[in-house]
Amino acid sequence: MDNQKGALFPDEVILQILARLPVKSLFRFKSVCKSWYRLPSDKYFTSLFNKVSVKDQLLVAEVSDSSSLICVDNLGGVSELSLDFVRDRVRIRVSCNGLLCCSSIPEKGVYYVCNPSTREYRKLPKSRERPVTRFYPDGEATLVGLACDLSRNKFNVVLAGYHRSFGQRPDGSFICLVFDSETNKWRKFVSVLEECSFTHMSKNQVVFVNGMLHWLMSGLCYILALDVEHDVWRKISLPDEIRCGNGGNRVYLLESDGFLSVIQLSDGWMKIWKMNEYETETWSVVDSISLRCIKGLVPGIFPICQTGEYVFLATHKQVLVYQRRSKLWKEMFSVKGSSSLPLWFSAHAFRSTIVPCN
Repeated sequence: MDNQKGALFPDEVILQILARLPVKSLFRFKSVCKSWYRLPSDKYFTSLFNKVSVKDQLLVAEVSDSSSLICVDNLGGVSELSLDFVRDRVRIRVSCNGLLCCSSIPEKGVYYVCNPSTREYRKLPKSRERPVTRFYPDGEATLVGLACDLSRNKFNVVLAGYHRSFGQRPDGSFICLVFDSETNKWRKFVSVLEECSFTHMSKNQVVFVNGMLHWLMSGLCYILALDVEHDVWRKISLPDEIRCGNGGNRVYLLESDGFLSVIQLSDGWMKIWKMNEYETETWSVVDSISLRCIKGLVPGIFPICQTGEYVFLATHKQVLVYQRRSKLWKEMFSVKGSSSLPLWFSAHAFRSTIVPCN
């Protein structure tokens, strides 16, 4: 960016300021001058913008009586996002670093990756696998994952599940299809995994850290991880207290500032664990939070995303935030009237970035 003579601030200072604006404001200011117009496509600036924005976790959720998504920001409050630019009726399957992977509602097997902040989308080519033989039990992937690498501006989509030949019972093979945004192609590999089962929330809460996608197994046996570059599955141990602890606790897999994290909920406490050392699978408790102030909501509350500063949680009709430093709870959003679809059912972690889809 060329600094004009007599400008009040150096270019780098101006870039640092612009990198802290919301994406909508950044695109609105493209008309100020030619150099600002080029910013959203400038590699240095997009890298700077994404490094700043990735530190903030937002929550997005579908509201059953609205065609738009709500987007809840710890500082900015509640705004609306729309996926109407995709030009299909879709539902969000998974989120990663500003991109959403969505599946078509009318047409099974059709997937999109979109960036709702920049309103760009990409329709993925269909894999050559026959849908009726691909996955057990209902013909759709058990696991859907999205790995967005901000440093390389590329992404992978993962569809995985147990294989079933046409008219046959499942044979125990775990098939995995991986889409590469750089080659625009799917690749396939097959593994033999013992019977894996997942809850709705563990399917939604896919965590991408250290080049791996992670899903929490139901039954709290372990975390199932996939190395998306080398097509290798790995099992990661949970903290001993969780694996061997009280069966009445609920456990959720999240990310925390680039680290793998689990949140353990009991009737009176919310305990936050963080994996300090990935290779040795070393966990530690980083926070224990009393739930006394929201005791009546505890049975129906679900943690959705977090940073070192705050935790977003969703109930049937509300989005709450817990400020970890001040130890205060706040209601950020509430559904007015009746709602058939719980907010937690469709809530996802989200970041506002300018990662391209194409």
